[in-house]
Amino acid sequence: MEKKPRIKLSERKELYKTADTKINEKIDINVDIILQIAEIAWRENYEVYIVGGFVRDYFLNRPRTDYDFTVVGDALEFAQKVAKHFKVKPVVFERFGTAMVPLKDGLQLEFVGTRKEEYQPNSRKPIVTTGTLYDDIARRDFTINTLAASLNREELGKVINIFNGIEDLGQRLIRTPLDPEITFSDDPLRMMRAARFASQLNYNIHSDTLAAMKKMASRLKIISQERITNEFFKILESAQPSVGINILSETGLLSQFFPEFEQLKGVDIKTQQDKVFAHKDVFYHTLKVVDNIAPMTNNVWLRFAALLHDIGKPRTKRYIPQVGWTFHGHEEVGAKMVVKIFRNFKLPLEYQDYVQKLVRLHQRPMVLVDDGVTDSAIRRLAVNAGDALEDLFTLCKADITTKNPKLSEQYLKNYDAVLQKILEVQEKDKLREFQSPVRGEEIMQYCRLSPCKAVGIIKSNIEEAILDGIIPNEYEDANKYFEDNIEKWINEIDPKFIIWDKS
Repeated sequence: MEKKPRIKLSERKELYKTADTKINEKIDINVDIILQIAEIAWRENYEVYIVGGFVRDYFLNRPRTDYDFTVVGDALEFAQKVAKHFKVKPVVFERFGTAMVPLKDGLQLEFVGTRKEEYQPNSRKPIVTTGTLYDDIARRDFTINTLAASLNREELGKVINIFNGIEDLGQRLIRTPLDPEITFSDDPLRMMRAARFASQLNYNIHSDTLAAMKKMASRLKIISQERITNEFFKILESAQPSVGINILSETGLLSQFFPEFEQLKGVDIKTQQDKVFAHKDVFYHTLKVVDNIAPMTNNVWLRFAALLHDIGKPRTKRYIPQVGWTFHGHEEVGAKMVVKIFRNFKLPLEYQDYVQKLVRLHQRPMVLVDDGVTDSAIRRLAVNAGDALEDLFTLCKADITTKNPKLSEQYLKNYDAVLQKILEVQEKDKLREFQSPVRGEEIMQYCRLSPCKAVGIIKSNIEEAILDGIIPNEYEDANKYFEDNIEKWINEIDPKFIIWDKS
């Protein structure tokens, strides 16, 4: 096949300038990469389009670091040519007919041939066959993701808008290109993605699409938990997570994978925050807390803790005459529920203790607002919160949902004052990485003990004395306190917890 001559950089830029609908240079600093791919396609006689998210985000003025290309013909062969051009090694997935070309600065170019997909009712694995450009576009999830831009020289930059994606972007509308029941039956995760895009973009979902989500919610069960969790956390990372979570709840999707949170609905909090009795539904109160914390932090695990902070309330709701409904101990119950939720969501366990800690402690700073609070209580919170102390106070501030601006301002000032007091005590008493100055090895050697529960009890007694202000957090004072009290402690410890060193 005869190759055409190489296009110079200046000519590529000229093509860019004269394209009818151009890739937006001010958004994408790597626009020339796309033009180089267009050049390769023209020189090697390939028909290539940049598709989906990149084109959508061009119209939304959003930057991207990954680019998807559809190739009419052999996509793997074309990807090899692109990789050779950029002097990198492609990652080829022959089974799926796709290839990824990694570039510097985290840029990724993905190439796939035009295809159509057919699904069996109880499977997420499609039967893939070669298709037309129309087939490839029609198989996509939403009209705003069906947009494609030509990289062919004669129509460089021309936007393919078969399903009116540009119009739906203008109307801020999430809609499927085909019958939504067909689209969602093919891949039920697309229902989660609809909620996610609505949350990320603050768009509405078309009534037909929403109706299909309600009808087909139970089909989500054929999707792996990992994929569901990934979409849910993208909603949690959005600017206003309540948008997506509300949609999940209204369509019945939330109850399919997160029934514990759905059960917050209808659980009322009776409050006098505004000097009149009011009722707050825990579900909607929690969504408000998550929306409050979203602009405060990009830490998704702190946002997740905000989502779970009242998760124990349905299980602790009790009615007491003359008092009303109470939720005593909901923090501890909620903290224990975190373990199961992490397991069900298949989340990385390295973040479990952090989330548990915030759920368990989220009520504690409120108690310390009282001027009569002891330094002991302050020390205990500082030690229990550890490195999560400032995140705990961020959560507490987000938990202020009163509509009274004066009360809100007062609560914020109270929390700031308490945090400052804790930080001062923490610094003064060297509590940032607190543990007994007398270590376990010393205790075992002095008492002639083998490793056993008694060693931990003795260490705990020393730590309690420091937290109560009986002794300072210094080795000499702690060691003297240990030697003065060890005989009494040993006598008080249950013998079954003591293992003497027989060596």
